[in-house]
Amino acid sequence: MRTLMAAALVLCVFGSSAEAHSHSHHRRYHHSHHAGRHYGYAGRPSAWCGWYMRSQVGSDPGPSYNLARSWAHYGSNAGGPTVGAIVVWRHHVGKIVGQENGQWIVQSGNDGHAVRTRPRSLAGAIAFRQAYAAF
Repeated sequence: MRTLMAAALVLCVFGSSAEAHSHSHHRRYHHSHHAGRHYGYAGRPSAWCGWYMRSQVGSDPGPSYNLARSWAHYGSNAGGPTVGAIVVWRHHVGKIVGQENGQWIVQSGNDGHAVRTRPRSLAGAIAFRQAYAAF
């Protein structure tokens, strides 16, 4: 139990440091909070992009959606990248929130250990989904 608590403390300290680092280097596209502070979904997994996305849709689809790949089956097919679509890669998920200079702007959790909004390549994406409810 002590080992587990010590590991959790190290992760908290490291996570705070990583968050501060990501905010200082991504001023234009950063997001203002760390997912662990503002969402009531208990038991945030170590890979938490899917967990974060659960808080971004109209109705929480449940813990099976903590796994990024699960989002490939959420909602309906968006037919390709578009603002408002959920973009799914094999090991990551995010929401397309804009397009600038030919690049898609994606907001996602667990991007450099923080919630970030930044230009991202959509290469390797396995699905683009529209949520059932607006988000």
